[in-house]
Amino acid sequence: MQTRLVLLARSAGLVALGCLAALGLVSCGTYSSDSSSAANRGWRTLFDGTSKEGWEMAGPGELVLQDGELETRGGMGLLWYAQEKLGNCQIRVVFKPTQKEDNSGVFIRIADRPTDPWIGVNKGYEIQIDNTGDEYHRTGCLYSLTQAKKAVDAKVGEWNTFLITLDGPHTIIQLNGWVITDYTEGQPVPAKKVGYEPDRGLRPNLGYFGLQNHGDPARVRFKEVSVRSLR
Repeated sequence: MQTRLVLLARSAGLVALGCLAALGLVSCGTYSSDSSSAANRGWRTLFDGTSKEGWEMAGPGELVLQDGELETRGGMGLLWYAQEKLGNCQIRVVFKPTQKEDNSGVFIRIADRPTDPWIGVNKGYEIQIDNTGDEYHRTGCLYSLTQAKKAVDAKVGEWNTFLITLDGPHTIIQLNGWVITDYTEGQPVPAKKVGYEPDRGLRPNLGYFGLQNHGDPARVRFKEVSVRSLR
């Protein structure tokens, strides 16, 4: 009889736990896109899958909005957020390469309004998406400037997450939870070797943000860009 009562109590406890989880009162450790969840508290959306309002295009090609996602077409161009400069914040970018050699980039700290995509390259930083380069030209690096602290490939055909921290002159880039870049303005970087690499020099604490369409046949998709303040 005592054993049966213990089993009944355990069963009731599991049922209660399941009810609490269903009500959102117990965390099961899984990511939720629900903006009301604790994991997402403080975030505001710059791209939510419904429109490109507030964004402007510089250069050829485009990022096509379809099925709630932006997909790169042609290029080299830059879709940039024109409503404000970003700094002292975290930026979350959820993206998916659809092919092994897909190329694209996420731009931060762009000093001036990028009427031309090369302004983004030379007056900001590109966070590389392409997996195929060396340790200075691979996913999560500041392109050609910082050496990857860990070689982590963006998963092809799956959603990946950049978490970008801009804390004054300090930039930290995480890919799927791994720190790839930890850089502070003024630290030494390699010399510029070819013309398409960015000009060297300091970038501002506050700058414009953008998404690159590098060129066909790349088809990189983005489904979320969100930001939250550090202050």
